[in-house]
Amino acid sequence: MTTQTPSLTHGIEFRNVTKRYGSDASAPLAVKGISFEVPVGTLTTILGPSGCGKTTTLRMIAGLESPTSGAIVMGGRDVTTLGPAERNVSMMFQSYALFPHMDVIQNVGYGLRMSGVAKDEVGRRAREALKGVGLVGFDHRLPSELSGGQQQRVALARALVLEPAVLLFDEPLSNLDARLRREMREEIRMLQQRLKLTVAYVTHDQSEALAVSDQIIVMDHGVIAQRGTPQQLYSRPESEFVAGFMGEASVFPAIAQPDGQVALGPLLLTPPHAVAPGAVKVAVRPEAWQIGTAEGLPATCTKAAYLGSFYEYGFDTPIGPVFAVSSDLARPLAAGAQTTLGLGRHGVSVVPGG
Repeated sequence: MTTQTPSLTHGIEFRNVTKRYGSDASAPLAVKGISFEVPVGTLTTILGPSGCGKTTTLRMIAGLESPTSGAIVMGGRDVTTLGPAERNVSMMFQSYALFPHMDVIQNVGYGLRMSGVAKDEVGRRAREALKGVGLVGFDHRLPSELSGGQQQRVALARALVLEPAVLLFDEPLSNLDARLRREMREEIRMLQQRLKLTVAYVTHDQSEALAVSDQIIVMDHGVIAQRGTPQQLYSRPESEFVAGFMGEASVFPAIAQPDGQVALGPLLLTPPHAVAPGAVKVAVRPEAWQIGTAEGLPATCTKAAYLGSFYEYGFDTPIGPVFAVSSDLARPLAAGAQTTLGLGRHGVSVVPGG
């Protein structure tokens, strides 16, 4: 009789997992019965505001926290009660957590040495990992001699050298400036795809999540508000919370009419999917507003800010304040200007709500 190896379709599975801190049964749940999968070789971002449960979820994947109930399965194996060392998981922290008294090669090889790997093999694998993150020739520098981006690469090499089945990132880019953040998120995504790593990635930054993810899980107060591809989350949010969180959408009350159109003040929209008649809400992203349309919403410009490649505008309108961005640099508006606002096809979503 042959033994079948467990299915590896799902690198990580959460099955109705809850987490309560402390032993008091009346204490609130930090995570409230969530279920999801991270397929092998893909990157899933857990996204949400502070206190939503995303870091607790990541720590449960790592084995640093134990679920109150439910099951965690990795590579087809139930790991719910296993510690971090038994899970073949590497975690990269926001602070990098490099040892200041060790040079780069020692930092990268530390986990291998602790695992009893031979000294020559540690050196070879550590140098290979450093080469993979673009740090050739940095072996004997101390962390204090490195820039923030270089420290980030050392921490990434230290995680990769262990050849983990699952790699976890906890807000990995929040200590970097905007340009480095963009470079490093591209590098992480490129490495993940090249090495076919299974990655769970926590951030509160929507643009970061959109840039690196195969799947995004948006959390709100310990539950999953929505999960799907970046395109699904951005273009078809299922709730006011998700619409507002993914890309600064403003949300307005509206009426879905029997003919299928949605009335937002004087504007009529045709949603991409059928909507039941009645009270709904329309989420509009700043880039969806078209300024100076032949017919539209009357608007008074209340503020204008020049940001180099685009303008940010605030408007007073009959449906309330509107925040818009425009790449039309040739015809800027000044505060007090009267105009009209129309809506483009992209960046407008209809969500439930009265």
